[in-house]
Amino acid sequence: MRLATLANGAPDGRLVVISRDARRCMPAAGIADTLQQAIEQWQQVEPALRALADRLEQGEGEALDHSRLLAPLPRAWQWLDGSAFPQHGALMQKAFDLPPIETDRPLMYQGLSDSFQPGHADVILPSEADGIDFEGEFGVITDAVPMGTSASDALAHVKLILLINDWSLRAIAPVEMKTGFGWVQAKPACSVAPYAVTPDELGDAWVDGRVHLALEVRLNGQWFGHPHGGEMQFGFHDLIAHAARTRHLVAGTIIGSGTVSNADYQALGSCCLSERRAIEVIEHGSAITPFMHFGDHVHMEAEGAHFGPISQKIRSPLL
Repeated sequence: MRLATLANGAPDGRLVVISRDARRCMPAAGIADTLQQAIEQWQQVEPALRALADRLEQGEGEALDHSRLLAPLPRAWQWLDGSAFPQHGALMQKAFDLPPIETDRPLMYQGLSDSFQPGHADVILPSEADGIDFEGEFGVITDAVPMGTSASDALAHVKLILLINDWSLRAIAPVEMKTGFGWVQAKPACSVAPYAVTPDELGDAWVDGRVHLALEVRLNGQWFGHPHGGEMQFGFHDLIAHAARTRHLVAGTIIGSGTVSNADYQALGSCCLSERRAIEVIEHGSAITPFMHFGDHVHMEAEGAHFGPISQKIRSPLL
């Protein structure tokens, strides 16, 4: 089942179920007005939502206006982003002579959650000098997760899966990291592909709490990478259990995988500029690839087009 949110003038939009070919939709009116409401009452509303999905596959529904699609959750109670691909961290540490992070726990930070950008909208950022970077990753939306939930029980709380571009401002990040208080300015609002999908929609590509799909990234129309989501050191069940160790997670919590990265980066490329620059430092002694400029365009889409594309241009606030 695929769910999406249409703009209707309200902050959380209107929940719709969409067909597998993404051509038609049916509003979920009378079931749940918004995706947040649906997640909060998932056991009660899921059968009715799936009934709409079945009707769509039989040819019912109205034409889907893609220009009106928002992020599936335009705002959320909580956004927790992990860094679960060890190759990404290893490259960054080697390139910039960073000390290893001595922990056997998943890495995670709490980011901006009151706004998620549509995957088709221009992204307005203040300055090219901030080191504008994209980060392609997968994410999940959970229902309410009780404090102390184990990893073995955590996957039952994954209701929907997302494709996310976690924007980063690389020139600001080191300054904020040195304060020890985490990121604020270095992490603008993420962009999210238009369709949130239930785990069963991915079939064999959803295994052991991981999305086993290639994530293709193109920058200004040129191939940048297509690493695979299956190389997470910690699956989403591990990330959920880590986040819930000392607190409850509210329904509608979004948890990210961190930048998708593979050991065979020479053949498969990368999902962020910073990683490519780190590879260049290792191989050539200095970074060659620049960060993004105003007017640059990034396109991300997972294998199978389950989530729809993230396809956006960077724009100055002065334009």
